[in-house]
Amino acid sequence: MPASYAYLGPEGTFTEVALRTLPEAATRQLIPYVSVQSALDAVRTGEAEAAFVPIENSVEGGITTTLDELVAGEPLTIYREVLLSITFALLVRPGTKVTDIKTVTAHPAAQPQVRNWLRAHLPDALWESAASNADGARLVQEGRYDAAFAGEFAAARYGLVPLETGIHDAENAQTRFVLVGRPARPAAPTGADKTSVVLWQRDDHPGALRDLLGEFATRGINLMLLQSRPTGQGIGNYCFCVDAEGHISDRRMAEALTGLKRICLQVRFLGSYPRADIAPGGARPMLPGTSDQEFLAASDWVTRCQDGRF
Repeated sequence: MPASYAYLGPEGTFTEVALRTLPEAATRQLIPYVSVQSALDAVRTGEAEAAFVPIENSVEGGITTTLDELVAGEPLTIYREVLLSITFALLVRPGTKVTDIKTVTAHPAAQPQVRNWLRAHLPDALWESAASNADGARLVQEGRYDAAFAGEFAAARYGLVPLETGIHDAENAQTRFVLVGRPARPAAPTGADKTSVVLWQRDDHPGALRDLLGEFATRGINLMLLQSRPTGQGIGNYCFCVDAEGHISDRRMAEALTGLKRICLQVRFLGSYPRADIAPGGARPMLPGTSDQEFLAASDWVTRCQDGRF
């Protein structure tokens, strides 16, 4: 049997479509799971080599279910990311008219992406969340709901028809997906990489978040995502999920992570991996004083000073 990849199912999800864009997916057994949690748990228990799940969309930001699963539990590592343009179709059973639709369903992350369309075209329809968009289509097939927002490609799989297509509130909406596996050495830097970490403050004090962000800012590291998530230990107690430009093998990133480990209660490294939005080597130019060569030159200068050779 080939090694397996778990993904948020059932068959016909945007997650499956994005997963199949990875060349290695053709050599893996792709197994749908009913939730993000169960897909990631399959990796933790050894049932799957890796899991492929949504983590962010360009309309609402981070997918909190995925972020929370990566924050808690046995550590996992992100190895790849994929960006997929998203547009929805309204899938119904054959013969259903717009006036017949009283209930609609989809994954919770879909609602912010179709909210305005729903208000304009189905203002009285009752929304209910599903485990995934494809699962919503399955529930419509079973007669549980009248319509589902899902990919048009899911219609044939569930015996439905697209009543409307090309539905989106925001032009060029995208969802970001990540391939997650058990911890191992990150792949070599490509020159266009991203590093993800979770940070816990040591204590709550004025300027605490500034102190964390300062470890990146003073080294010229741009942040691509900053999202707070409750720790479950009381109101106002948060950790911070961060995506930053660069690779852990870069001197500036290694020093930033060293500083964060020193001042934070806890730091969870989620991985350094190639960015999907730009080609290798296509990252923005570094600020003066932040290249590996400049970090090495500064370190050598300190060593010479210590030796009395300044």
